[in-house]
Amino acid sequence: MTVNTDVLDRQVHEEELGHDARRGGMDPALLGMMLFIASEVMFFAALFAAYFNAKATLQVFPPAGYEFIDAFKFPFLPIIMTVILLTSSLTMQWATMRIRRGDRTGLNRAVALTLILGLAFLVLWAAEYALLLTEHQFGIDSSIYGTLFYTLTGFHGAHVIGGVIGLAVILSRGLAGQFTGRHHVAVEAVHYYWHFVDVVWVLLFLTIYLLK
Repeated sequence: MTVNTDVLDRQVHEEELGHDARRGGMDPALLGMMLFIASEVMFFAALFAAYFNAKATLQVFPPAGYEFIDAFKFPFLPIIMTVILLTSSLTMQWATMRIRRGDRTGLNRAVALTLILGLAFLVLWAAEYALLLTEHQFGIDSSIYGTLFYTLTGFHGAHVIGGVIGLAVILSRGLAGQFTGRHHVAVEAVHYYWHFVDVVWVLLFLTIYLLK
């Protein structure tokens, strides 16, 4: 019985790529995530367009009485939240780099840290809402500005919750030893999603808290 060396070479090559090379291109699961992110980019683009349309149309925006939104008068929570998310982006990048090198322990530690930072962001997100609602009586029905503010930040917060769930799943699978240097598509998918969530927040921070 003879062994087809071409078949063996192809199998080894497929393992090194971490997916079935016969299909070519990107792994279907990762491609699905990229397409999902693309659809979410369009979704948030529409929300930002509505915000800037209102800003360009109304003579005073935000309306009088909402000066507390100004970053120089209400800066502490948004700035801390920004630092947390940017840091979490770095830890998620580190997690992906570690598993690409086959370091399962490094993956688990970095994902756990990213998960903690994501939860911290959500706690501060809820705290900001509580302050705005209780101390400033600023709600989603507080003019078009309130509607846009809570729609933009609310949908972003919902995406962070989705990312945190994804991180929890990755961590549980990582602790179970399900990822290797060759097989970690799920890590890559969550990695790209989390970076997307971070970029959206940076744009929100610049748009809502810094732009005059």
